Amino acid sequence: MKQLFLVFIIAITLLSSCTVFYRAVRYGSEDIDDHNVFPTYNYTENTSKFHFIKANSKIFDTLDISWKYNNVQYHNLDTLLKNTSTRSFLVIRNDSILYERYFRGYKRDDISTVFSVSKSVTSLLVGIAIDEGFINDVNDPVVKYIPELNTADPMFQKLTVSHLLDMRSGIDFDEDYSFNPFSKIARLYYGTNQLAQIKRLHFKCEPGSKYEYQSISTAILGVVIEKATGQSFAKYFDDKVWIPLEMENTAKWSLDDKKHKLAKAFGGLGISAIDLAKIGRLYINGGKYKGKQIVSEQWVKQTLTPNPENDGYKNQWYSFSGSGADTTGNRHFADSLTALQVWKNRYSEKYPFYEITHIKKSDMSPKKQAKYWDLEVDNYWLLSLYTNQYYAMGIMKQIIFIDPKTKTIIIRLGDGSDFGNYLTLMYNINRALRVGSL
Repeated sequence: MKQLFLVFIIAITLLSSCTVFYRAVRYGSEDIDDHNVFPTYNYTENTSKFHFIKANSKIFDTLDISWKYNNVQYHNLDTLLKNTSTRSFLVIRNDSILYERYFRGYKRDDISTVFSVSKSVTSLLVGIAIDEGFINDVNDPVVKYIPELNTADPMFQKLTVSHLLDMRSGIDFDEDYSFNPFSKIARLYYGTNQLAQIKRLHFKCEPGSKYEYQSISTAILGVVIEKATGQSFAKYFDDKVWIPLEMENTAKWSLDDKKHKLAKAFGGLGISAIDLAKIGRLYINGGKYKGKQIVSEQWVKQTLTPNPENDGYKNQWYSFSGSGADTTGNRHFADSLTALQVWKNRYSEKYPFYEITHIKKSDMSPKKQAKYWDLEVDNYWLLSLYTNQYYAMGIMKQIIFIDPKTKTIIIRLGDGSDFGNYLTLMYNINRALRVGSL
């Protein structure tokens, strides 16, 4: 009987592995149209729709972006984006659309998978679940909401919701995006039973002790939301965000399979650029929409307070950071005390959140050294300044960039990260608009 049971377990395991392998080989590496290949929860158009106002402004006709790409110097945003893999690019300020362009056959109502931007939306749902009392506190252990983990690795007893939100789970899970159908991230992405995979996890360090970006943390948050609320993750988003924010197009959230129907909280949201912008608008307005508090202002403030110990990552959002420089323009400091003094003298009032990092040439691969290192020194200290601007980003540079001070939202969706640093481009656009004429 024991032998028969063992054969049964092996057969089930192999079948599961075959399903993952089949999906991975059939669909290849991740793609922004993956919402068409997985089972999905479908969001329909709302009868009541919110529309941003189209600004009567031609500022982008003359706004000089001054950006070099592929050895060509671009000054016009349209011309630049036409030469990239961008599909949608929006710039919205004070609820007015200053720039809205679609490329490569894309249209306003087209949706695309936004991958890890989904993590930031999942964080929004955690905040709402806390407001409604389904989740008592971020410091609650996850086993309180997922009792199935009581019989898994004992370290789960120490894992809290907060650890998951800030990517400090300590779970042994490599975020390896090279195409390997047998990797843990491939099993998570292509697998058919997320909870079963979660139950098999182990830890490589104490929860809370180390920051490490991992999609599995958000996957567990998705299960927490389902278990705590007693309804499906995707339906909860429908009821609490999609309908209340009066989204104007359709959308999808990919599920693990038709049987378990657990949403891929870590990267399965397929949405249009214009509707994604409404998530940004909600955060700019302190969690409020048309006088109704969708998520508490306290949750928004907590989320948008930079955490230097986490590379500025807080509640599944990033704080935008830049490098501090001394009065001569130097950004590479000989020691940490010098960097700290520069922060005190030049930046402490405007940028209270900062990080000083030791950068060593020997820590870089030869390829990265050849590409990035043009200094005579072998190591230096870098001063990072965290701003009040923040963003969410997917693997192919799906980005929502937000500046609450100027009430600016910038969205980029595309099927490649060929461009390099879209974030810096967005920062430069936002800065140029501050001095531009609207």
